[in-house]
Amino acid sequence: MSGRSVIVTGGFGVLGRVVAAAFAEKGDRVARIDFAPESMDAGPNMIDLAGVDLSDPVAASAAVERVKEELGGIDVLVNIAGGFTWETLSDGSPDSWRRMYAMNVLTAVTMTKAALPALVGAKGGRIINIGAGAAIKADMGMGAYAASKAGIHRFTEALAAELAGRDVTVNAILPSIIDTPTNRKDMPDADFGSWVQPQAVADVVLFLASPQARSIHGALIPVTRGA
Repeated sequence: MSGRSVIVTGGFGVLGRVVAAAFAEKGDRVARIDFAPESMDAGPNMIDLAGVDLSDPVAASAAVERVKEELGGIDVLVNIAGGFTWETLSDGSPDSWRRMYAMNVLTAVTMTKAALPALVGAKGGRIINIGAGAAIKADMGMGAYAASKAGIHRFTEALAAELAGRDVTVNAILPSIIDTPTNRKDMPDADFGSWVQPQAVADVVLFLASPQARSIHGALIPVTRGA
């Protein structure tokens, strides 16, 4: 596992930073890619690509080419880039549905398509998407977000079928609420102890990226336990 080339989209966010650091600590070379205009706390074995609109095929392809040049290829792609909104249909706007689709589905589809030739050509390539437990059964105000994350689930399954027989796996992790500063601010009265820690998600990502997970393909894996 050590020494591979890893892309983490949404790499400047809370979960992205933890996942990227986990790979780097294992000795992997990591490219963090994010729409944010500037990076923060980059560590050893990392490069940062800021201001990248991954819903744009041209921007995604340019990012992939830079990673291949600087890191020598692509072995693992972790699609974390995305966003969240809460609004009811009666008080909301169809624009939110378009925005959630672009942020949560199109970024993953566009980036995966750009990186796919390199991943298929790698030995033991890995694609790991971040879905959501909330997309299994949507609650009030969660329609746009849940629909977009359900798109990630179906994308994962379809791509797994497409890549059957190739030396690359594709799976998705479905976390419940992740313990982040933003979520704590938005839900101050919640039981934070029941929320999933970012490191717990990173641990599952590392496992799915490992040789031990070589036979797991097309899985939607719930990660729901606070610890």
